[in-house]
Amino acid sequence: MQTFQAQFLNVVRERNPLIHNITNLVSANFTANGLLAIGASPMMAESPDEMAELAAISSAVVLNLGTPSDEKVAAMLAAGVAANRANVPVVLDPVAVGASQLRRNTVAKLANDISFTAIRGNAGELAYLAGVDWQAKGVDAGKGSGNLADIAKTVAQKFSCVAVLSGEQDFVSDGKQVARLSNGVALFPKVTASGCLLSAMVGAFVAVAPRELAFQAACEACMVYAVAGELAAQGLADSQTGAFAVRLLDSLAAINEEQVAQFANVDLDFLA
Repeated sequence: MQTFQAQFLNVVRERNPLIHNITNLVSANFTANGLLAIGASPMMAESPDEMAELAAISSAVVLNLGTPSDEKVAAMLAAGVAANRANVPVVLDPVAVGASQLRRNTVAKLANDISFTAIRGNAGELAYLAGVDWQAKGVDAGKGSGNLADIAKTVAQKFSCVAVLSGEQDFVSDGKQVARLSNGVALFPKVTASGCLLSAMVGAFVAVAPRELAFQAACEACMVYAVAGELAAQGLADSQTGAFAVRLLDSLAAINEEQVAQFANVDLDFLA
C-alpha cells in the first residue's frame, strides 16, 4: 500500500465548481446532495435549448445514460459539444450501455461528437466499451473473465481519456498507467445512484485540476469517495442501506486530507 496525498479535495471546497449533470431520474437528488456535501455546486438542467449557455458557465459536464430519451440525448450532445468548445471537462457515465441498441447507439454518437475527459462505469459497462465479452444484466456489473485493469486501460486508450472502472476495487487508467484502489465497502452497490454520484465526483475533481493531472484528480475522487464510504459504514450492518446513504453524505461533507492519507489503500503503479 502506498501513501496517498490528496491535493484537490480542498480546492473543490474553495472553488465550489459548478457541475452540470444531465443524469437520470433515479440519481438526480442523491447526486446533487453528494456534490453539495463535497463542496461543489450541482446543476441538473436537461433542455437542449439552454445547453450551450450552461456548458459555457459550468466547471464540468457529466453525461449519465441512466434514463435516456430523445430530448435528453439531444441535450447531452449539445452540452458535450459546447463544453468541448469552451474547454470544459466532460465525464461520461455509460449506464447499462450494453443492455439495449438505443444505449449502444447513443454512446457511439456521443463518442463520435464529443471528446471525454473521463469515462466512469462498472465492469460490465467498461467491458462493453473495451470490446471484452462480459455477462451483465441491466445496470449490474455482471461477471466475466477479463482483466479489470486491462479493461480500464483499453477504454482509456480507445477514447483518449481517463477511464474509471469502479467496483469492489476501482481501477483508474489514462491509457499508460493504472492505479488500483481498494477501499470499497459492501454497502455501496446496495444504494442506488452511488455509482452515478461517483461519476459526478470525478467531474468535480477534474474540474479543478489542470488537464494534464486528470488522472491524478480522478484517482483522488475515487479515494475520497471510497474512504468516505468506509467511514460511513463503520458500525453498520449490511442491511442498513438507508442509514449508509445518509451517513455517506455526512461523511463526504466532513472528510479531510488527513483521513484520506490515513485510510487510502492504493497502488498507483499497478501494472508498472
